[in-house]
Amino acid sequence: MTDRNLLDELMKLLSRPGPVNWALAEQLAGHVSGDPEPIDPWIADEYLELARLVQLKVPASTGLATDPTLEPVLVGRKEWARLHLRSFRYLVDPMADRLDGMGSSPLGGLMKPLGPALLGMNAGALAGMLSTQALGSFDTGLPAAEPVGFTFHIPNIEGFASEHGLDPRQVRLWVAFHESVHEALLGQPWVRPHLIDLFGSVVSSMELDAGALGIWQEALTDPARLEEAFGQPGGMNALFGGGMNETLLEEAHTAMTMVEGYGAYLVEQASAGLLPDLTNIRSAMAEHLATRGDRSEFAGTLRTSSSAGVHGRGTEFCAEVGTRWGPAAVRRIWQGVDNLPSSQELDDVTGWAARVLLDDPFTG
Repeated sequence: MTDRNLLDELMKLLSRPGPVNWALAEQLAGHVSGDPEPIDPWIADEYLELARLVQLKVPASTGLATDPTLEPVLVGRKEWARLHLRSFRYLVDPMADRLDGMGSSPLGGLMKPLGPALLGMNAGALAGMLSTQALGSFDTGLPAAEPVGFTFHIPNIEGFASEHGLDPRQVRLWVAFHESVHEALLGQPWVRPHLIDLFGSVVSSMELDAGALGIWQEALTDPARLEEAFGQPGGMNALFGGGMNETLLEEAHTAMTMVEGYGAYLVEQASAGLLPDLTNIRSAMAEHLATRGDRSEFAGTLRTSSSAGVHGRGTEFCAEVGTRWGPAAVRRIWQGVDNLPSSQELDDVTGWAARVLLDDPFTG
């Protein structure tokens, strides 16, 4: 194929309609996630039974209401990526709005064909990468924009148990508890909207890098350079590499840390007596979280350094509040946005209590 024909084909790909090229996103997510993986029917039946068990156990043990209409979703990597792809649209929609706002300016003319493809590529790369790492929805380090149900990523769960020499039955139950608690927490009226707003605001604060735009502009005239540019990791990180609101980013990370930490705190209560290997599972999960992902990729800096399933800062905060002021004080954390601890208060539970429990310091 000549350079002219290659450029024509690339331009056709770039010219797909819409602010985000979701068709390209789906192709790339499927490519990154790999080949389909069959799921043994007997394993599927066990996961369905575990989902029914935890849906009864979590409300009875924690008082946290679960949604009985949520159906378990049993997936492999390719299905996980497809299911979650648009769940992270709040990370690309604000960027699309920014690019669209350039209008008829010279940069706007450049980004009209380029922006949707870049956004689609990076959304697809994110979903595909996470599909190779996540055990469910609870451990992505990012909130899903809408409920996706109990997501059991069976090949990853089974692989995690095998790699760390864990009892697979206990790991399956542990994931089921976390999925149930996670969806119940995000189902609270204010939690999911607050998280999405925080992360969306961080993305909106990201500044365009004029130098990176110039590189892309030059690449559009040369097929070889264009192909090379698309092959570079973190394309949108480079394009929006002019900085972001670090205060908003810290607030978003703190809120997500609390969701994950409170989830681990509740799982420990709900699974009492059912997971004798809980300590070993948590240690293995800590190792798993520490070794996954490249934070130079798109959205890498936005993702929380996840402590999902681990006895991290959020879990320790909830445990200390419960020890000092009782279970009712822990529930006060989740009564509204204003009751969430700040990043500083995560390490100063007394300061949080003075602010939130001052009207009733003996809550419990």
